[in-house]
Amino acid sequence: MKRLFLVALIVPLALAACGTAATPTPAETVTANSVAEIQAGDDYNDTDVMFLQMLAYHQKQGLEMTATAGSRSTNADLKTLAQAVQATEKDELSMMQAWLTQWGKATEVDTAASLHADHGGLPATGPAEIKALKTASAADFDTAFLNLFLAHQHNAIEMAHLETTQGQNKEAKAFAVRVRESRQAEVQQLLKLMNS
Repeated sequence: MKRLFLVALIVPLALAACGTAATPTPAETVTANSVAEIQAGDDYNDTDVMFLQMLAYHQKQGLEMTATAGSRSTNADLKTLAQAVQATEKDELSMMQAWLTQWGKATEVDTAASLHADHGGLPATGPAEIKALKTASAADFDTAFLNLFLAHQHNAIEMAHLETTQGQNKEAKAFAVRVRESRQAEVQQLLKLMNS
């Protein structure tokens, strides 16, 4: 748990370093083994399950977008941001899937489930938006990515708020707080990049 908490602290610092000479190496902050050791316990409710399923789905999209930014962007600061997000969200995704498996729940979100629709639905980023991003012209790519990813990370903040107010599992709620804080830091960095 201490290592995961360190990631939540390191990523905002790494993001703040964008535009400076410092180059973060977030991939070295947490190993797959440390994530596998984190246990959520057996006390959970439907909101905990829904939060993890929705955020896992959301993060798979984020990983696809940031991978695209890593290969297509010409902005060094944006590439650094994308790499930091990749490192953090890969570890978070592994942890969430492990918790869902521990609870005997599906690790894939049911896109037709009314439970998710009743709580604001799935993240707004969809296959069409991601396809448009991948096919954006080189001149338009950075702006398209920043606009899409800004909305995408705002959705994560909303999901985290739902978990902190209606979730039951102590670890999932603490994780939601870390998600909210790290995504708020990312949103601020995205806004700086948009205005630079």
